[in-house]
Order: sequence, then structure tokens, then C-alpha cells
Amino acid sequence: MYHEAIHAFPSHGVKFSQLEIDLPAMMAQKDKAVSGLTRGIEGLFKKNKVNYVKGFGKFVSPSEVSVDILEGENNVVRGKNIIIATGSDVKSLPGVPIDEKRIVSSTGALSLSEVPKKLVVIGAGYIGLEMGSVWGRLGSEVTVVEFAPDIVPTLDGEVRKQFQRMLEKQKMKFMLKTKVVGVDTSGDGVKLTIEPAAGGEQSTLEADVVLVSAGRVPFTAGLGLETIGVQTDKAGRITVDHHFMTNVKGVYAIGDVIPGPMLAHKAEEDGVACVEFIAGKESHVDYDLVPGVVYTHPEVASVGKTEEQVKALGVAYRVGKFPFMANSRAKAIDDAEGLVKILSEKETDKILGVHIMAPSAGELIHEAVLALQYGAASEDIARTCHAHPTMSEAVKEAAMATYDKPIHI
Repeated sequence: MYHEAIHAFPSHGVKFSQLEIDLPAMMAQKDKAVSGLTRGIEGLFKKNKVNYVKGFGKFVSPSEVSVDILEGENNVVRGKNIIIATGSDVKSLPGVPIDEKRIVSSTGALSLSEVPKKLVVIGAGYIGLEMGSVWGRLGSEVTVVEFAPDIVPTLDGEVRKQFQRMLEKQKMKFMLKTKVVGVDTSGDGVKLTIEPAAGGEQSTLEADVVLVSAGRVPFTAGLGLETIGVQTDKAGRITVDHHFMTNVKGVYAIGDVIPGPMLAHKAEEDGVACVEFIAGKESHVDYDLVPGVVYTHPEVASVGKTEEQVKALGVAYRVGKFPFMANSRAKAIDDAEGLVKILSEKETDKILGVHIMAPSAGELIHEAVLALQYGAASEDIARTCHAHPTMSEAVKEAAMATYDKPIHI
């Protein structure tokens, strides 16, 4: 809102004589939201008669978990079936120790006491760009250092390039094909020693705060998996069968600790399916249809195949695109940068992938998720009435462009 108030409100006739950030109030609102959501989960536990034990647990047998309770006691919880759902932790970088003050993880980045003048983000993935975008829009000078040649490598290539250009318009700087080889925190700020990813001349990058966002790893340390013989792969992920059961009978695993995208909504689907299997029912999670969203402004949301993936499969395909510059709702609110891109199989018109960059892409993508879930053709979306004026009309127009041609461009 602060960024919008400075850069967008005046053109809409809203002017301020003075505008400032009250960071403590902002953090208090964040804490209030987190607390409310946490209490809501605890309320659901109570409503559904779930016994909630707070503490750190580890296996002592396939049917027993020893819990060091937060109050200092120890309790052993027993169950015929046990699900491991411990999530993930920040991936550390050699020589870059996180202190959650000047060198922070995403957790620390959400609790800074002041807006850093200079913020360096190590890693141009989802979380790094989201956190960088937040502080950049609050006034930080943000530089993103990425080892790979591209930001968010899982995105469709065309959309990725447009996304990077839009972030650069917001003053975010990128140093791609660059690695961090050292850090110095002896002074007031942080000095990073960097060099080209392929090796070469070193240079120094200074910052008030450094965010380490080089990925996440399964959180399995201290769970006692080795005690009961649960197997993991080379990446430390727990191996499971299609019922989410590990190699140990009665022990299951879901979410970030198993293969698949590390996303909360994917973990939720895992959990539902796992419990249905335990209950003797059938279930299924299609990881190809798990939407991904980058929560920046604009947002970027995707589901299904990228154009690069479709090409690699050797499938004949069509592409339809529609820019939000031609969308009446986007033009009316003066936030019209971005596009919708749809890929469909040439012979059958079956939708293969949908990619959206827009202020509300994370909401718009679910029409595409549903379409892919039911094997829809682009013509199915194109012939579905969409309310006017809405951002979702751009999805309809992109679908029209895929199987035939759009009307409004």
C-alpha cells in the first residue's frame, strides 16, 4: 500500500501532504494475522477432538513418538499410523552464517526492526523475490544475487523474461551467474565477496541486511528416522510409495519432506490423500496440476507445462496470449502490465499449460487448474461467459487466441 500510495494514488486524485512507514504497526498487524490463523488451527483441533501436544518429537519405535514438551516434560505418544509432516528448513550456504539480524532467512526477513537501506538477496527463487519485493516496495535498494543464469527457473521462459523486466522497473537489481564466496560482518553492515559462477575476478557487495534464500531442505534432523529405519534419498527427502507410506509399515510422510514441489497447498493435498488411504479409500494427487504462485507485484502464477517443457516432449502445440493492456478492468485501475499465456495440443486443443502475470494472477490461475484437471480444451474456456469488466476476461481472450483469435486485440 505504501508503494501504491506514492506511485499510483496521485494519478487517481488521492494526494498526501505527508506519508510515512510505521514499521512496528506493520509488524503488529502481521503478528496479529499469524496469531489469529494459529488460534484458528487450534480451534479446529478442539472441534475435531484432536489431542494437541506441543513439543519436539522423535521416533522411539514405528508406533511411538517421544515428545519433549515445551513446558519441560516428556510424553510418549502412541499410534497405529504416524504421519511425518515436519516441513522444510532454510538451506544454508557455506560461509554465510544466518544470525537473523544482519544475515537473515525468510523468517528473519519478516521481523526486521527497520527498513534496510540496502538489501542483498542471495537466490532468485520464489521466496527471495517475494521478500525482496516487499522490502523494495517499502524503500530498500534491493540487489538479487543468483548463481543460475535465470530467475525462477521453473517459470515459462517468455513469462520469466517479462517478469524480470517488470521487477527491474521497480528498481530491483539482478546479478545473475554470480556466486557468494565470502562474508564479512566485522563492520556496521555486511560485505559480501562475490565472483562469476564460472570463476573469475572477485568483487565486493555491501548491504545493511543480507537475505539467504537459496532454497529449502526437508526438516528431518532429530526425528529418529534412523532409529526405525526410514529411508531417505540423496536430497534428504523421505521416500514413500503412492500411498505415502515409507518403507516402515505404519509410518507415512507428506509435504516438504517427500519429493514434489515444496508448497503448502501441495502438502495439504498430500495430507488429505494420505489419510484417505489410511482409511481404506482411494485418492490421488497430480503434482503436474499443482499451481505455483510468486507473490510479488505483479504476481506470476502457473500450472501445467511451460513452453520449454512442451517443446522437449516433441508435442505439436499452439500458443495463445493476451496482454492486460487490452483488458478493460486492468486499464481502469491503471495496473495493466502482464499477460495470460496458454499452451494447447495442436491436434486436440487440450490445454497443456497456463501462465499468468498480473496483479491477481494467484486468483486467476484456478480457472486454469480446474480446466486442466478435467482435460478441457482452450475452446472450452473461450466459449465460457466471463463477467465484464473483470481481469478474468484476459484468460478467456488468451483461450480464444489459442484455438482461433481474440476479439479485443
